[in-house]
This record gives sequence, C-alpha cells and structure tokens, in this order.
Amino acid sequence: MTPQQIAGLGPALTEFLRSFRACFGERRLLTHFATYCRGLLSDLPRKTVEPVALAAGTTVRALQLFLAQRDWDHRRLRDLLQQRIAAQHAPAPGTAPPGLGVTIGLIDETSAVKKGDQTPGVQRQYCGAVGKVENCIVSVHLGYCRPGGDEAGGDFIALLDADLFLPQSWSDDRPRCQAANIPDDLVYRPKTLIALDQVRRALGNGLHFDFLVFDEGYGKDPSFLLGLGTLGQTWIGEVPKNFRCWPTRPQYHSWRKEFASKEVRNVVRWSKAFIYQEWRSFLIPRQTTEPATWDVKGAQVYLADPHSHRPTDRSFWLIVAWNRVTGEYKYFLSNAPPTTDLLLLLRVAFRRAQVEHLFRAVKQHVGFTHFEGRSYLGLMRHLILCQLLLLFLAEQTRDLNAQAPPPERPAEPPPQASEAPAPPAPPAAQPLEAPLATSPPDPARRRGEKDTGPSATLGTAG
Repeated sequence: MTPQQIAGLGPALTEFLRSFRACFGERRLLTHFATYCRGLLSDLPRKTVEPVALAAGTTVRALQLFLAQRDWDHRRLRDLLQQRIAAQHAPAPGTAPPGLGVTIGLIDETSAVKKGDQTPGVQRQYCGAVGKVENCIVSVHLGYCRPGGDEAGGDFIALLDADLFLPQSWSDDRPRCQAANIPDDLVYRPKTLIALDQVRRALGNGLHFDFLVFDEGYGKDPSFLLGLGTLGQTWIGEVPKNFRCWPTRPQYHSWRKEFASKEVRNVVRWSKAFIYQEWRSFLIPRQTTEPATWDVKGAQVYLADPHSHRPTDRSFWLIVAWNRVTGEYKYFLSNAPPTTDLLLLLRVAFRRAQVEHLFRAVKQHVGFTHFEGRSYLGLMRHLILCQLLLLFLAEQTRDLNAQAPPPERPAEPPPQASEAPAPPAPPAAQPLEAPLATSPPDPARRRGEKDTGPSATLGTAG
C-alpha cells in the first residue's frame, strides 16, 4: 500500500481497533491504544513512544505507562487476532482455498540490532538482519499464509504470534531478569520449543494448517519434527546437508558403520532410490524476482528417534532440489503421506519465503524494530500491536485489490513452431568408484558442473 492509501484509512482503522476493545478496561486505555497504533502507521522516521506521543499531542509519560505498566490484556488481544484470522480469512471446513488449495503456517525468527545491555534478551548472538554476530534481540514467530488463486488478490499473509528468545545468560541471571520485569517462570527455552508452543496456541484458537514450513535452523532438530507430528501437523521443512537418516530400514540395531544412519547429502548421491531416478524440473515463482528452475528428486527415508536412536516406524519424504544456475542445493524433509504430489510439496516448501516478506513489511511500515525500553512487558506489547497492524494492512490491501479492475491481458502472439531442446551432452568418462551419472554432482566438490544425467520434462509451479 502507498503512504497516501494508508493515510486515508482513518475510519477503517477506527472500526478495526474497536474489535479489540474488550482487552482494555478503561476508556483512557482505549484512547492510548488508538494513539499508539496510529503512530505506528504514521510516516514518523522513528516510531518510539516519545515521537508518537508528541505527534499526537499527548504526554510521553502516559503513553509509556500504557505500554509498559497499565493493566490491559495483551495476551487476549493476541488470541483475538488469531481468532479473527480463523473466522474471517481461513477457508470454511470442508472447502479448499484457491490457488494451491492449502493453508500454510510459517515458522521463523527475526532479529533487531540494539545498543547497550538493558533491552530484555539483548546480547551478542547471531543476527539474521545483518548476517553476523551482533548485539541484538531475537524473537520467534508463527505466520499464516493462504495462497491466492487469482491475479488480483495474491497470497493472504499475516503474523500470528511472537515470543522473545531469552538467552541462557539472561535466564541464569535472575536479578537482571527482575530488573527488566521478566516473569520468574520465563526461562531459557530452545527456539524449537517456543515454536511448538506457538503452534499449540494457534490450534487452540481455531486455526488449521495443512502444512507447516520452516528453515534448517528448526529442521535440524529431530525432536522438533516429531513434536509437530505429535500435534497432528503435516510439515515440510529444510534440513542441513549433514542431517542424518536411513535410506532403508537397517536389518539390525548396531553401531557398525554399515548400519549407521547417513547424511542426507550422501543419501541423495548414493542411495538406489535416488541414483536411478530422473531429475524433474519445476519452475518456482518468486515474489520480487524472476522465477527459478529447480531440478528435484524425492524418495522415502527413515529418521532416527531422538530418544532410542533407532529408526522410526514410519517413513518420511526426503527431497533434494538443485538449482543448475547457481549450483545451490536444498534438502527438505516432510511427514506428508508417500502418495503426496511432489510438485505440491515443492511449492509449499518454497512458500516459506513469504515469512521474509512479512518481516520486511512489519519492519518498514509499522516500526517493529523501533522499540526502545527496558521492560519485557512493553516489548511484548509492542510486538503484538505491530502484528495487529500488519493484519489491518493485509485486510485493507485485500479489499483494495478486490475493488481494482482486473489487469488487461496482453495479446497472445501467434503460435510458432518451437524447436526441441538439444539433447544433453554425453557423460564424461568416470573412474569406477565414481557415482552413477544420474546422481547429482557433489555440492562440495563439483559445484557448478553441468549435470550429465537424463533431462526431465519441465513443469510449471505458477
């Protein structure tokens, strides 16, 4: 949406905020709620309490107290946000949404660089926003994506939940936590456990996910993968290349090398289920750049139970995707049934990029990273209010797109005869110990080398 469109949404914003008035017990709190939300949607360069209060003509102290100390129910507001999405934006039971025909939950984290050591949870840790270790805070999020089926509407996406990742150093220093008003029962938890709790909350508020997607930072933990299955969720997520599994169930439980689990990069290179399988090419659309073509293979494997270290009773999808242009490899695991269409799995897996779009939007438009304060309660309320306003913008964008006339389709050129693609070059001579030519080149040793395996029919994931 343009700044002019946002500026003209005053009446719509008032009506939207009125839906959450039950979270505030006093009229003055409702007034501060509206003031702060309008400030986050404004064009102020810094959307912290002081400039928001001064621009609205209210006292800075009153807005500070509203955010960090006054008695209003931000958890209920988060629940109402999720219930609104479930009631107004999720497909009705028994119906399939347009487009892919699925709803997708997006699990990821984001970070914000901070100065000093007073912001709750701040320490030197990996900061994805700058791609290196930095003094920052990290928050874990659950997003929602309903892929669109029309050119005007596109995907409907929103953030559902937010939790602060509390580092171990903070958790061990309870006086420091008390100074930041961090509750005594809030301790260090791995990000995967935080994500599982968020999924559990969303399910309790009536949301349904056909798939959950995540990156290898979460996919590397088998306990997380099996935990999602325990919640009855179907998932597909990226895993690191050294993630271990079995291409077939071993005959014996033994520590001998031949019965040990294998890294996925070696499974796709040496397993018969992969080397005798032809590559399938799919065109994956992207939101801000040109579509990318990925060559794909998929087969069933067995995971290691995190407690017994034995292979799981059921099998899982292992999918390898190779970008011939960049030489990049991605490895995905999924607990979807073995009969699931490979193209559907791939298109759902690459929908994870929508959470990056959500993070960009919430940081650029509603001041998600602008919080300045030493109160855990104030920080959490700020994050939840930013998510609320992102939902408001998503709803208004959907309505504007629905009102816009459909784009004119360009005239189709007359059909022309097309030449068949040239056959692949014959494979070069290989030593006897080299893998079969139908296996992918080793990402570490042969990156960028042309594949010598048989070509596959091009599909479109438009």
